[in-house]
Amino acid sequence: MDKKVKKWAKQAAINDEAVAYITYDFKTDNPVNEIISKNDIMYGNENEDEIQLQPYIIVRQRKTVIELQKMAEEEQIDKEFVKNAIITDNDTSTVAGDSGKDEVDEKCWLITKFYRKNGTVHFTQATQYCEIKKERNMGTTLYPLAHFNWEDQEGNARGIGEVRQLIPNQLETNKTAMRRALTVKNTAYPIKVVNVDLVENPNDANKIGALIKFKGVGNQVRASDVFANTQPAQMSSDSEKVQTEMITYSRELNNAGEATTGSINPESASGKAILAVQNAQNQPLNDQLIGLKSFIEDIARIWFEMWKVYAKNGLVIQNEETNPITNESSSNFVTVDNYLLEALSTSVKVDITPRGAFDKYAQELSLENLFTADKITFEEYVESLDTDSVMPKVKLENILQKRKEAQAQINMLEQQAIEMKMQAEQRQATAMDIDNIANTGYQMMNQATQNM
Repeated sequence: MDKKVKKWAKQAAINDEAVAYITYDFKTDNPVNEIISKNDIMYGNENEDEIQLQPYIIVRQRKTVIELQKMAEEEQIDKEFVKNAIITDNDTSTVAGDSGKDEVDEKCWLITKFYRKNGTVHFTQATQYCEIKKERNMGTTLYPLAHFNWEDQEGNARGIGEVRQLIPNQLETNKTAMRRALTVKNTAYPIKVVNVDLVENPNDANKIGALIKFKGVGNQVRASDVFANTQPAQMSSDSEKVQTEMITYSRELNNAGEATTGSINPESASGKAILAVQNAQNQPLNDQLIGLKSFIEDIARIWFEMWKVYAKNGLVIQNEETNPITNESSSNFVTVDNYLLEALSTSVKVDITPRGAFDKYAQELSLENLFTADKITFEEYVESLDTDSVMPKVKLENILQKRKEAQAQINMLEQQAIEMKMQAEQRQATAMDIDNIANTGYQMMNQATQNM
């Protein structure tokens, strides 16, 4: 989904409008998102930008003949008729992209028409000569389509993209670059001038180190009279200024100047300065962010409605729980029954928090400043880093673990040394006690002998 959202955003910026076509896979009981070109969708009202208010919508898809014939056979249509009716049409003149016009397999157009009837969406599908699916009730109230316009344009369902308004400036910039290139080619280099009547080998004039032979001249003729080079002409700098100004103005008018795009050296900037630049980057795209969020919310609403209508055994979701005692997380699957889905009223809201390289760097710079100021320890600094931080958190954790193991080994050796010292002192004390007892015995023996 992340990959498709990126494509949709890029498609809208370049091509005015990005369209999501949602179908349902009954094998997996899940919606399937398809990216289609704006060329392949036709609205019943081209002046209405709210897609769910359209009287009808037509979607066309380029499918292989074999795939469509198989689809028709599954609808119990006569095989002989299908074989003759569903054939390649070679109609690729309106296919998006130059590569899309070069087809390897035989293909033809599949046309799907969506329209509302009695409060629900109905659809039919057909090729040029064969109606594959007659009118059917989808059971949903929303069209299975959502679109994202880069910028809204009054009275235009398609909107207007970022690139379309830059085309005239880009064309003129390219023409100016070509004029400068031609001028440089014609006047910026010296041109050889040769009197071919007085030179025997004029074709050697362009050869490096070639010998130029004069003919029919006396001693009074100089080489410069026969062979010379013109001086390069000076080109006006106005053309370069015009080209540079056009590029600069185009960038500034579209909020793509250096201040906005973040032309800043993060090594010499503070965390606050980096965040200020990032905020400046986000300002010009606020409308687009709101539009993209609304687009994703529309897709989510279509998903939910499809689950309500098509999920046979209810919606199966993955639930994660955390044990409050062991703090271990576990996941299990929970089934939400159809009657609960039907009764549940949903409100889909998407919150987007931009987080880029500048955000990470600003956060890590703040942590580094706290560590440098002795406000936190090295262990707390490493623990506060994100897993995907620029600073290698895993390697720092390995260093701390090695230090911890080394310190534990030192503590163990110190404890062993203390125990050995205590044992030695105890043995020494025991030996002194034995000596004292022996001395006492000798004294008693000596005293007894004297008394005798």
